[in-house]
Amino acid sequence: MTGPATPNAGETLPDLLRDALRVVFVGINPSLFSVARGHYFARRSNRFWPCLSRSNLSAPARRALGVERLEPDHDRLLPDYGFGFTDLCKRPTARVTDLAPGELANGVVALAAKLEHYKPHVACFHGITGYRHVLRKMMSGAAEPRLGPQPLRIGATHCYVVPNPSGANAHFTPADQTRWYDRLAEELNLEA
Repeated sequence: MTGPATPNAGETLPDLLRDALRVVFVGINPSLFSVARGHYFARRSNRFWPCLSRSNLSAPARRALGVERLEPDHDRLLPDYGFGFTDLCKRPTARVTDLAPGELANGVVALAAKLEHYKPHVACFHGITGYRHVLRKMMSGAAEPRLGPQPLRIGATHCYVVPNPSGANAHFTPADQTRWYDRLAEELNLEA
């Protein structure tokens, strides 16, 4: 069985955004694998979909879709249930370390413009690595970022940081990841 084809130059995942979403998940940048598959967090070792599916955050969407577990194929349906997707840098790479110096910092202006235009309630950043660039560019002199709610607002949008769901992130277990999505659900007053 062969894997997905390598994406063409310039090909990336589309932003899945619309006005007034509850949560926009902000990744660092798409993986080549996800772009080839055409869905966010498509690699099976990524913990996003299983952890989100176990969380209270996704309960209303799962009920509406009639599924116990969300999968990458559901990404394009989730804006109908208040969830969107984008990335700090839209250039896909095999690893985040393959990004050129400055690409993440350069993505901040475009990301801020998207958030100001669509006005989601919360931008949920996956990992401190990407959010650190946003914080440095938009709040000079700010303290080092941490997980959870952030002091920064981008227009009407609150910022929130959860652990990066990559399978390579050994600092957090899947249970930890799920708890961070549950905490975000509590912040949004969502019931299971």
